[in-house]
Amino acid sequence: MKILREPLLHFILLGTAIFAVHGFVTRHRTDKPGEIVVTQGTLKNIITGFTRTWQRPPTEEELRGQVRDYIREEAAYREAMAMGLDRDDTIVRRRLRQKLEFLSDDLATRVEPTDADLRNFLRVHADQFQSEPLFSFRQVYLDPQRHAASLSADEARLLAELQRADSTADLKSLGDPFLLAASFQNISLAEVKQAFGDQFASALATLPVNHWQGPVTSGFGTHFVFLSRRTEPGLPAFAEIRDQVRREWFDTKRSNAIEKFYQGLLKRYTVKIEPPEEKKVAQVR
Repeated sequence: MKILREPLLHFILLGTAIFAVHGFVTRHRTDKPGEIVVTQGTLKNIITGFTRTWQRPPTEEELRGQVRDYIREEAAYREAMAMGLDRDDTIVRRRLRQKLEFLSDDLATRVEPTDADLRNFLRVHADQFQSEPLFSFRQVYLDPQRHAASLSADEARLLAELQRADSTADLKSLGDPFLLAASFQNISLAEVKQAFGDQFASALATLPVNHWQGPVTSGFGTHFVFLSRRTEPGLPAFAEIRDQVRREWFDTKRSNAIEKFYQGLLKRYTVKIEPPEEKKVAQVR
């Protein structure tokens, strides 16, 4: 199992796969440039593709149509290649690159990781899997425009009233109308930022628990907040995030395999980058 994870083996397998694909494609073609041969293997692929798409085999007429399209596609492909239409075509270049990288990607994901592999990956990349802090709180809103002349006094009055009532305050009879809810349970830091803004979220991270506090500023105005619970960020149990760790493990394997593939591929080339031409400034006479 250990040797199956060796990058050198992956590179060798990738090279073998490329030659195999090339051989598969070229063996269905004739050496005569003016001859197109539709082999039994090609017919089988056409029938299989049609059946997968339509969930039934093609009729004789449909098969003739599929073969006719294949012949036209083959002829057009040969003419386009002969005319060099594949050169300097961004879409074609990207598609060919994608197909080549797909071979590397396929080889990199054939080995299923063990739990030991995933636990080690989790240990090294623990920061990627940290849970966000969660908040449960109630809030009362004051509209600064409604209280422009007496905002400070109204804030002090409201805070004193809320502190006397503690967590039993009837929020419907206090504060100003607000488009968001008055109470939130286990809302994440990202959700708080999206709803109230960064300044409000930062305040929640430092407010004491089980006390009315304020004023706390948001993108809407002024709030008074009763924070009942704050769950600090942490690393969930492995069993809870195993699937997520597995996805990240495969993504990292794919990325590393593609990087190693290009490192090996580019050793066959000498790369020269010409400096950009100096812009010629036209003289205005």
